[in-house]
Amino acid sequence: MSLLDLRSDTVSLPTDEMLRSIYSAKLGDDILGEDPTVQELEELGSNIFGKEAGMLTVSGTMSNQIAVMVSTQRGQEVILGKESHMYNLENAALAALSQVQVRTIPSETGYFDPYEIEKAIQTPNIQTTSTGLICLENTYNLNQGLVMTVDNIREISKIAIKYGIPTFMDGARIFNAAEASGIDVKEIVDSVDAVQVCLTKGLAAPLGSLLLGTKSFIKEARRVRQRLGGGMRQAGIIAAPGIIALNKMRFRLWEDHEHARLLAEGLKNLHEHLVDLQKVQTNIVCVDITPFGIESDEFLRRMLEQGIKLKKIGPQQFRMVLYYQISKTDIERIIESFKIALQL
Repeated sequence: MSLLDLRSDTVSLPTDEMLRSIYSAKLGDDILGEDPTVQELEELGSNIFGKEAGMLTVSGTMSNQIAVMVSTQRGQEVILGKESHMYNLENAALAALSQVQVRTIPSETGYFDPYEIEKAIQTPNIQTTSTGLICLENTYNLNQGLVMTVDNIREISKIAIKYGIPTFMDGARIFNAAEASGIDVKEIVDSVDAVQVCLTKGLAAPLGSLLLGTKSFIKEARRVRQRLGGGMRQAGIIAAPGIIALNKMRFRLWEDHEHARLLAEGLKNLHEHLVDLQKVQTNIVCVDITPFGIESDEFLRRMLEQGIKLKKIGPQQFRMVLYYQISKTDIERIIESFKIALQL
């Protein structure tokens, strides 16, 4: 029995074409700005997102934290979503690296109330600090993959401009947002100052992220990356599969979304309370087994017996993320495995 790992789309393996590209990549010293494959990737990303310049990093977390370090001063506040990756899953890097204070805004749907954003902006005085950055995330909430609308992004950016505050978007899965909304990424990010996109999440590259913004922003970002030990020499071996991710893999994400919907609907047919279909917008399916009274560890064990790996995200909640190696036939197997594990 083959193993189906649904914990994340980051567990996907690079395609054969990506592996071949690593062997044939033209290389140079990227710290010196001389790796032609890295240059090609950064230019490609800049063109796709409509930004002046780009920079390759090893991960989305590194790109996110560099963006904050470039955009803020120690002791300022950063506004971001309560369920955002930067707040929950980057090892307190906002405090440890940028030494900024976080002010979170809740959102159950991926929509952020502009009134609440504006209310959260701090005006400095003898007892309060200033707001240094507003961070958005699209798709929002790594356990649900909710799509931010362009109108909502522009509303928030308009407020940021009013107060002279830069905006940054963690776009780790932004191509999923583009696929779900039918809106090009260039339009999605046209009102934010900087954005990062992961090349590993849904796009199958083995590692890497692109940070994109103005030329002056990226110039300083390179200095910060070097300070963090993120400067790389022959980084073309990372960039080569990233080029394939941007040129090819983003155009097949509709298939992952279709499979996620099939999976969610199949589980909904098993039991009404397993899945909230309104929150299945991209390639992520969240399931809740609370009505069944099964301990989470026992449920994970039962699923693993069927060759299915899930990610626990709550007391009795689990996440599944679809990617190119999960087929329609696999979806049928997953649904049947749930039926067995839940004893339906």
